[in-house]
Amino acid sequence: MLLNPAPPRDPAARGRLSGALLALVILWPLFRAAEFKPGALFDSSNLKVIGHFLAGFLPPERGAEFLAYLGKATLETLAIATAGLALAFVLAVPLGYLATAAGREQPTLNPLSRSLLTILRGIPELVWALLFVRVFGLGPAAGVLALGLTYGGMLAKVYAEILESVDPAPAHALRHNGAGRPLAILYGLLPQASKELASYTVYRWECAIRASVVMGFVGAGGLGQLMDQAMKMLNGGEAASILLTFMLLVFAADGISGWLRRALDTPPAARASPFGWRSISFLLVLPSAIIASFHWLEIGFGELFTAGAAHSIGEFVAGFLPPDLSSDWLARVGLGIWETLAISVVGTLLAAASGLLLALPKWRAPFSFLLNTLRSVPELVWATITALAVGLGPFAGALALALHTTGVLGRLYAEALDNAPAAPGHALRLAGAPTGLSFLYGTLPGAAPQLIAYTLYRWEMNIRMAAILGFVGAGGLGQLLYFELSLFHHAQASTVIIAMLILSIAVDQTSAWLRQRLR
Repeated sequence: MLLNPAPPRDPAARGRLSGALLALVILWPLFRAAEFKPGALFDSSNLKVIGHFLAGFLPPERGAEFLAYLGKATLETLAIATAGLALAFVLAVPLGYLATAAGREQPTLNPLSRSLLTILRGIPELVWALLFVRVFGLGPAAGVLALGLTYGGMLAKVYAEILESVDPAPAHALRHNGAGRPLAILYGLLPQASKELASYTVYRWECAIRASVVMGFVGAGGLGQLMDQAMKMLNGGEAASILLTFMLLVFAADGISGWLRRALDTPPAARASPFGWRSISFLLVLPSAIIASFHWLEIGFGELFTAGAAHSIGEFVAGFLPPDLSSDWLARVGLGIWETLAISVVGTLLAAASGLLLALPKWRAPFSFLLNTLRSVPELVWATITALAVGLGPFAGALALALHTTGVLGRLYAEALDNAPAAPGHALRLAGAPTGLSFLYGTLPGAAPQLIAYTLYRWEMNIRMAAILGFVGAGGLGQLLYFELSLFHHAQASTVIIAMLILSIAVDQTSAWLRQRLR
């Protein structure tokens, strides 16, 4: 008698089930800590408040006096971003040179420089801005200095890695022929890395425009300061005009950044002169823009080096030492760390799910516009709106992160799915598989490594942002820091800043380890 053969079993089923159960065990407490309550979005009182607020957005404010303020704030935002990135570049070049192993006869790293870069980029620019506002008062100087420090650390780290990633043979040949390390980098490595270095710098300028708006929420000038005032006064018409202006500014910055990166990828035409019209225009526009930015902002950095400034800075810094390490305060900071971690994880997961859904449709135009709109609004602005929708607390922060990150991940996911191998999915459809199954088992596995890598990178970014969303009442370490600084409790604030730095470094290392394991 013939026995019916047992149906084939998926050999990976047990592993998938174990992984799903482990994920549930880990994620459940994080969702609880983030106070994840979707029903709050549909609460009648919350809907009434958010409906009244959003109704006030129409029509946008168009008064001549307000538009004059808006135009000035827009120029101030551009100037802060440009001046801040110029300062960051000045810091990044020497720090990147010290930190990189490129051009050395023995490839050794400088742990002191690397540690300094970790501190600079590990503390969010909004925290730096908040500290500088306390020292130098309200205005754009705090924003420029904050951008200079945070982006200086970021640029230096990436510059160092780019120089280490190119072919070292030309630099080694120059060193063996007696050239010093600076000349070996200048003539052996920079010609290879110049396009990538310039492209990343342009991308950072685009990011600096978004960051300069956010820093206005703590009094560092620009559109953000104007938006903060409008939100606090519940003036929806002014908020709508500011938001539309900022979205147009971000779209314009995206366009300029994309054009510059495409220009860098275009091979130079054959000509007698080494400089074409684009190079000459760039060399004329760049220094003019930097000089005009500092002139517009009326920043006199010479005042930083006076005896009075040094004394006030010293007194301010001394107030943060030693940090408060009492058990009660460390327990509160620990709770803030857990809440911040929960906000970042929940926000990133919600964004990953939403971004994947918005990346699937083949007709891209309306979905691309929606994704660009979501990512053009800063997380801090989303947080002020979600706090009205669901109330103050970590759930508002998770929703704000989810809305902004959906726009970022949706665009990246769409590109990754377009670049995934089409043959497996096509073969499954030819074999009669439904479209959904051919995507799940044919297209998605080919794109999964890239999708996971993008998600982990965004989680690294979101942990820094989750740490400051509390500035507008969205929970976490940011709410703790803002409250303590408002009360001039600098020792307690110092502990929170250290916790932010440790959390940022821990997430960076965890994300790098996960990417390595998933390769």
